[in-house]
Amino acid sequence: MKKRIYTLRERAVQQDETRKRIVEATASLHAEVGPAATTISAIAERAGVQRLTVYRHFPDDADLFRACSALFEERVPPPDGALWNQVAEPAERVRTALTALYEYYEAGAPMMAHVLRDAERLPVLQDVLASTESYMTSMAADLAAGWHVAPGAQLLFGGALALSLDFWSWRSLAHSGVSPADAAILMTRVIAASAAG
Repeated sequence: MKKRIYTLRERAVQQDETRKRIVEATASLHAEVGPAATTISAIAERAGVQRLTVYRHFPDDADLFRACSALFEERVPPPDGALWNQVAEPAERVRTALTALYEYYEAGAPMMAHVLRDAERLPVLQDVLASTESYMTSMAADLAAGWHVAPGAQLLFGGALALSLDFWSWRSLAHSGVSPADAAILMTRVIAASAAG
C-alpha cells in the first residue's frame, strides 16, 4: 500500500512538472512568434513531450492560454494601484501611474505585442485579455479623478487618457528612444493640456 501511495505521489509530481514544461514552452513561443503562429507540435517539441501529452494536459486552447497568462502575470506583475492612488494631485498621480505602467510594458513587451496583435485573429484570447481590460478600465478611472476638465473638453480629455494607457502608444515612444519616465512626463502634459481644453 505504501509503495502504491508513493508511486501515485511520484506520478503526480511528474505530471505537474510536465504541465509546467508545457506552459513554459508555450509562453516562450508566444513571446517569440505569438499565439497565432504557435503550434501544438512546436510546444511539444520545446517541452520535450508528445503532442498527445500537450492535449492531455490542455484539452483546449483556452486552458493553455489561461495557464500561460498566469505564468506571465507571475513573472511580470502589473503595477499595483496603491502606488498612484495615494497621490492626491491629479497630474502627479498620472505621472506616477504612467511611469509604472510603461516600465511594466517595457518588461513584457515581446509577449504583449504578440498577444495584442493576435487577439483579433484568435477569439479565445479575448477571454484571456478580459482581466487586462478590466484592470485598464479601473486604472483609467483612477487617473481621471480630480481633474478640472474645461467645458466641452471631456471627449478630448478621455481620448488623451486612453492614448496614454495604450500599449501601442507607449511602444511608439519607446521605439523613438523615449524612456518610460520621459514618456510618462510627455503623456501627463498631453492629458493636462486636453483637460484645459
